[in-house]
Amino acid sequence: MSENLQCTDTLHSRGFRVTPQRMVILRILQEADTHLNPTEVYQRAQHAMPGLTEATVYRTLAFLTDQGMVLAAHIGSGQLVYEIAGHAHHHLICRACGYTLEIEHELLAELYRLFKVSTGYQIDSLHTTFFGLCPECQAPELNNVA
Repeated sequence: MSENLQCTDTLHSRGFRVTPQRMVILRILQEADTHLNPTEVYQRAQHAMPGLTEATVYRTLAFLTDQGMVLAAHIGSGQLVYEIAGHAHHHLICRACGYTLEIEHELLAELYRLFKVSTGYQIDSLHTTFFGLCPECQAPELNNVA
């Protein structure tokens, strides 16, 4: 089943309308090869649907995130970025150079289990960002310690 058809079925099954705006934004996120901030989504959507307002893009992104169809993440820019939900993953971002590495959720599954055991919390975020220093940016720090 195509992703668009699956999204349509999901919205219908939850009692929501399948609007052209929702479908355009989902398609933009499906076709993106990276995370997009709301302004980037708006700019791309303007080509597909002239007259679409930026406020509509923000509302639609929030709605699609609430429905679990889109993932939102903080990646250090001070602004949320979005991508189509599809696979659980997380990010490691270098706070010095900005390099981003995607890591699979399985690497954190045991940590999530330990959180639940020790705190009772069921972590439901499948899109977490960790900040640190990449190996290249650590090298100068290590040289300064000696």
